[in-house]
Parts: sequence; structure tokens; C-alpha cells
Amino acid sequence: MTSALKPFRRPWLWLGLWWLAVMVVVVLSLTPPPAVELPRHGDKVEHLLAYAVLAAAAVQVFRHGMPLWLAGAGLVGLGIGLEVAQGALTTTRMADPADAVANAAGVVLGLLTTLTPGRDALLERFR
Repeated sequence: MTSALKPFRRPWLWLGLWWLAVMVVVVLSLTPPPAVELPRHGDKVEHLLAYAVLAAAAVQVFRHGMPLWLAGAGLVGLGIGLEVAQGALTTTRMADPADAVANAAGVVLGLLTTLTPGRDALLERFR
């Protein structure tokens, strides 16, 4: 598995932090939503940003190429799966295909950070 990660001094630390962020999104997606009134479609922005952050973090942790593509595909699958789970497993949430689209769009935005000079910022700092 470490061959899928960038050559950090402590690759498992960074992978573990990424997985922790993924787990936070899972928990927040399946627990009752906060009683905060959002603007119309404001939840779509939340979905987009959450998945963009996860994907941008994946760009920092995973090697470019297949490992990163698999992480991105996994995040898209997670976003779709969580929407299905919200409808099937919870009474406080509902499945919304538009949320799944926002999740996937966020993944694409996050993966686009591979085109920026900062794509290896974490590696340069913690090699």
C-alpha cells in the first residue's frame, strides 16, 4: 500500500489522517443534520466543498496516476453510496441525487488541484 502513497517520512500518518477525514464525512452524512437553516441549495455547496477537500487531500497523499484515480473513484462511489444509505438506513435524512452530483463535482474540483503548483505541497513540507 505504501507504493500508492507519496514518499513521506511517515506515509501511514498522512493516510490515517485522510481516512479520518473520510470517516468524519461518513458520520456527518448518516447522523441527524444540524438544526441550522441553510439558504436554498446551500447543502449542495456543503457537499461540493466536503468532497473537494477530501479529493484535494487525496492529491496530497496519493501518488499521481492509478492510486490517485482509484482514490477519486472511491470518493465518487462513497458519495453515491452515502446518498443511498441516507434514504435506506436513516429516518432523519433522505437520498437526493443532486447531492450525489454535488459530491462527484467536488471530487473533480479537488482532483483538479493536480494541475496546480501546490499539488505536492504536503510532500515538500514533510518529506
